[in-house]
Amino acid sequence: MEPQAARTPEEIARAIREEGARIEPWVIDRRRHFHRHPELSLEEVRTTADIAAELDALGIPYERPLPTGLVATLAGTAPDAYAPDGTPRRRILLRADIDGLPVTERTGEPYASEEEGRMHACGHDCHIAMLLGALRILAGMTDELHGEVRALFQASEENGRGAWMAIDAGVTEGVDGAFAMHIWSEVDAGTVSCEPGPRMASTDWFRIDVEGTSCHGAMPQRGADAIIAAAEIVNALQTVVSRDLDPFEPAVVTVGELHGGTARNVIAGSAYLTGTVRTYSEAVHDRMPALIERICTRTAEALGAEARLTEYTVAHHAVVNDPRASERARRAVERVLGPEAQGSYRGTMSGEDFSEILRAVPGALVFLGTRNPEIGATWAQHSCYYRIDESVLVKGSMLAAQYAADFLAE
Repeated sequence: MEPQAARTPEEIARAIREEGARIEPWVIDRRRHFHRHPELSLEEVRTTADIAAELDALGIPYERPLPTGLVATLAGTAPDAYAPDGTPRRRILLRADIDGLPVTERTGEPYASEEEGRMHACGHDCHIAMLLGALRILAGMTDELHGEVRALFQASEENGRGAWMAIDAGVTEGVDGAFAMHIWSEVDAGTVSCEPGPRMASTDWFRIDVEGTSCHGAMPQRGADAIIAAAEIVNALQTVVSRDLDPFEPAVVTVGELHGGTARNVIAGSAYLTGTVRTYSEAVHDRMPALIERICTRTAEALGAEARLTEYTVAHHAVVNDPRASERARRAVERVLGPEAQGSYRGTMSGEDFSEILRAVPGALVFLGTRNPEIGATWAQHSCYYRIDESVLVKGSMLAAQYAADFLAE
């Protein structure tokens, strides 16, 4: 794309659409490449190297402040993009997560994962390709960028630590706003949900240890069954949501593991269970550890056992979109994709560590729909059958480019 001076916002949007149409095959090809080679959290060595190679080809400089993932910088060349001291007029952070999941793919796609037991089942391969596409579009129109674009290819989202690590490495320093997209299987393909406020839940992890008294399985009266106590705790934990919380406050308490026992004819002397808590409001979030501890200790006591909440970890907080950023995203959707691309979504109890970046910098995470029953793109995120409508990928690239250009022009 040839640089053009003093273009109107409509002309900039048209140029983004034209370049998007031109690079669409490349964006899809890049997505398929990353889909073939997923890597787990903190193991994204090849993924990082492949992203770096793409940036080298585009002539975009980058830094690697952490072992995996990287941060690219695209400098605007508009006359007012930088102050005399080299400080950008404005700086926008665009973020894509890059890690895969420990899932064995069963889609049968010709570009299915080649890594045993690993899969991009949440769309992070798409996020990489879309952000690379956005940078490719913006690299051809730097004269329209009134500031600087910082692109974070973030490692380790799936284990909830990557955003914290990036923040500790200084990625949000000097940033005026942040923007990210998540492709989403519950939103119609090609539409974008940009609503303000809470969009994704906080994510906490917990472990409860139960201690009973082991004895012969034929003499249960001689002991205190840790498995029975643990099972009752699982059931009782559901009353936290149904009886302790306001019905208008979304929350989920899920037990994903229950382990106990050593033999079929022995009353178990110990057991443990682990789970996750999802909430939207800070007030409910703050109450949950005490509520869970009350349930587990008193339920176990009623059965002659003991239980303790031995671990409670805040993986990340809720994703809360800044109203101004959401409105900016809505206008960008209309400008570059058209009014028919405006979507709506209630939000989800799934979590996303982009929340921590939004706690440091005002911004928004939007849902780019990929649901298309005609091609089987209906499976939920994290499914071994997860697939997407690839026609949405370049739309994501165009939207990110438009949002960045609009933000920097303000």
